[in-house]
Amino acid sequence: MTANRTATIALLAGLSPLPGLAQDSLLLEEITATAGLVPVEISRTGATVETLNGDELNSGGQGVADTLDRLPGVSLTSNGGLGTTSSLRLRGLGGSYIGVRIDGIDVTDPSSTQTAFDFGPFARGLPGRVEVLKGSQSALYGSESIAGVVDITTWRPEKLGFSGGLQVEGGSDATYSGTLNLGQLGERGEIALTLSHVATDGFSARSSDTEADGFEQTSLSLFAAYDVTENLRLGFSALYAEGVSNFDRSTIDPSGDYDTEQTGARLFAQFATGAVEHEFALSSYEIDRVDATAPAFYTRNFLGERRSAEYLGNAELRPGLTLAFGADWTEEKARLDALNFSAESSAAFGELQYAASDALDLSVSLRYDDHSDFDDQLSGRGAMAWRLQDDLILRAVIGTGYRAPSLYERFNPSFGNPALSPEKSRSAELGIEKRYGGDSHAKVTLFHTEIDDLIDYDFTTFTYNQVPGTTRSQGVEISGLWEVNDRLSLLGNYTYTDAEGPNGTLIRVPRHDLNIGVEAGLSDRLTGVLSARFAADLTDYTVYPATGPLDDFTVVDASLSYALQNGAEAYFRIENLFDEQYETVRGYNSPDRSIFAGIRATF
Repeated sequence: MTANRTATIALLAGLSPLPGLAQDSLLLEEITATAGLVPVEISRTGATVETLNGDELNSGGQGVADTLDRLPGVSLTSNGGLGTTSSLRLRGLGGSYIGVRIDGIDVTDPSSTQTAFDFGPFARGLPGRVEVLKGSQSALYGSESIAGVVDITTWRPEKLGFSGGLQVEGGSDATYSGTLNLGQLGERGEIALTLSHVATDGFSARSSDTEADGFEQTSLSLFAAYDVTENLRLGFSALYAEGVSNFDRSTIDPSGDYDTEQTGARLFAQFATGAVEHEFALSSYEIDRVDATAPAFYTRNFLGERRSAEYLGNAELRPGLTLAFGADWTEEKARLDALNFSAESSAAFGELQYAASDALDLSVSLRYDDHSDFDDQLSGRGAMAWRLQDDLILRAVIGTGYRAPSLYERFNPSFGNPALSPEKSRSAELGIEKRYGGDSHAKVTLFHTEIDDLIDYDFTTFTYNQVPGTTRSQGVEISGLWEVNDRLSLLGNYTYTDAEGPNGTLIRVPRHDLNIGVEAGLSDRLTGVLSARFAADLTDYTVYPATGPLDDFTVVDASLSYALQNGAEAYFRIENLFDEQYETVRGYNSPDRSIFAGIRATF
C-alpha cells in the first residue's frame, strides 16, 4: 500500500488488531505486555489483545476513546463532547470493570462513584502505544479488571540518538491541539518527554440548551531508564495533567465546571540474581477534582489517592517452562469534601507459562487478595494458544474475577452502603484467527461473562445495593482485513453483544456494532480513507426504573493524508460526514459534522 496505512487503522482500529508480520511466520510475533505477568508474543497467548501504536492513535480523533471505540468488543458512551464524562465498555461491561494503567501507574479514580477512569478528558497527546486486554483479568490485575485492562505506554524514542515528533491540529468548535515529543536513546539508557495541549469551545452537552461546553487541558509525561550494570536497570515514569471541563449540571442549569489535576509517579528497579529476574516498583497517583460552583448539597471536592508497592520475579524452570510470581500492596484514599475514607489490600500471585510443543502454549495464573474490609479473594485464569498451522491459531481462555465496591459506593453519607460485598465473575472465550498472506486475515471470538450480585444504584432506596442474581454478557466478535491489491484494502469488524441482568437488558450497550472501511492509495503520496460505524439496539433509562430504546445510528468519517518531505505529513479529516444526529446517553448531544486539518512530523 502507498502512503500511510495508520490513518485507516486509527479510524477502524480493531479491524487489524495484529499489525505486523513475523519474518518466518504468517502469525504475528508482536510483544504484548498485558497478556501475562511476563510480556509474551501475541501468537503465544490465548488472550484477546488489541494493540494501537502512536501513529494509529494520532491519526484518529482528538480523544483516545474515540479511536478505541472502533475496536471489536469496545463501545463508548459520552455525556457530550471532548472533556465531558465518557465511559468505555468492553464486551458490554462498563468502566468500573476495566483496569487502566499509564506506564505501569494505576490511574483509575478512587474518589469517583465507582473506581474507574474517565476517558472523556483523555486526549490523544500522551499515549505512544495502547494495549486492550479483554476478558476477566483479576488473576493478573486484581479488582476492577473483570472486563479487561487498558494498558497505555507513553511515547518512546525508537532510534539511537536524539529524536522527536510534533503534531498540530485545528478544526471545528474552535478546537486546537499540539503535541511535542522529545527523546534520547543510548546504548544503556533512554529518556522521553511528551508535552501536549488541547483546547476546544465545544458544543452543548445536553440537548436541553445551546450553551457550549468547552474543555482545555495540558498534560506532561516523562520516562527515563538506565542500565547501571549488566544486571541492574533503574528507571522512573511521571505524569501530570491539568484541565477544566464545562458541563451541564442539569436540564435547567448549564453552569458546571470541573477543575481537575492529576499527578502520578513510578520508580522501578530491575535486576537479576542467577536464573531469577526481579522487579521492584513503588508508585503513587493522585487526582483532585473541584466543582466549585456546585449547590450546597453536592460534593464539591473529590480527592483520590493511591499508593502501591510491587514485586515481580520470573525464572525459566527449564526450556519451555517459565514461572512468574510476585506480591503487591495498595492503599486507596478518598476525600469527599471534609469526609475521608481509606482501604488497603495486599496480594500474592503467580503464573506458569508452558510451551507444550512448538505449536501449543499453555498458561495458568492464580492470585490471592487480602482486603482490609472483605473476605479473602482467590481468582484464576487458564489460557491456551494452539497454532494449528503456520497461518491458523486457536485461542481459549477461562477465568474468574471480582470487583470490590468503591469507597464512594460504601461510605458516601447520602448514597453509600457499608454492607456491600465484592462482586464475583466467571468468564470464557474461544477464538480462531486465519492469515491469508500480507496483512489479510479473518478472526472470530466467542465470549461469555457472568457476574454475581452486581452493585448498582437503587433509585428506590437512593443508595448503592447488590442486585440479586446473575448478570450475563455474551456474544461474538468478527474482524478482518482484505488487501485487494497494493493500493486498496477493505476492513471490517462486527460485534454482537447480549448483555442481560436480573432487571433486564444492560443500558447503553449496542447489541449490534458494525465498523467497515476502505483505504485507497490515490497516488504515491496521497491516501484516502472512508469508514462507517453502525450501532443498533441500545437502551437507556427513561423514567427509572423504566428503560427505552435509543435510536440506531450510522456515523461516516473520511480523511485524506499527503506525505510531505522528510517524513512530514499533512492531513484533512471529516468526522460525522453526513451530520448524523444521535445519542449514546439519553438527553446528551454527540458531535455534529466536524472538520479538522493538521500536520505531523518526526525528526
